[in-house]
Amino acid sequence: MAKVKITQTKSVIDRSKRQKLTVQALGLRHIHHTIEKELTPQIEGMIKKVNHLIKVEEA
Repeated sequence: MAKVKITQTKSVIDRSKRQKLTVQALGLRHIHHTIEKELTPQIEGMIKKVNHLIKVEEA
């Protein structure tokens, strides 16, 4: 599987509970926090749901 770097670029304040929980489930805690994950179908779906709050790069 490919690895991706996910960085939170915007705040989850004033977002729906579903979006907040998705960002939390990805492992992001605050703005400019970066994590590295395997690109599975589940992670890809989570990225699509909150793509306006994060930045994704290949690792």
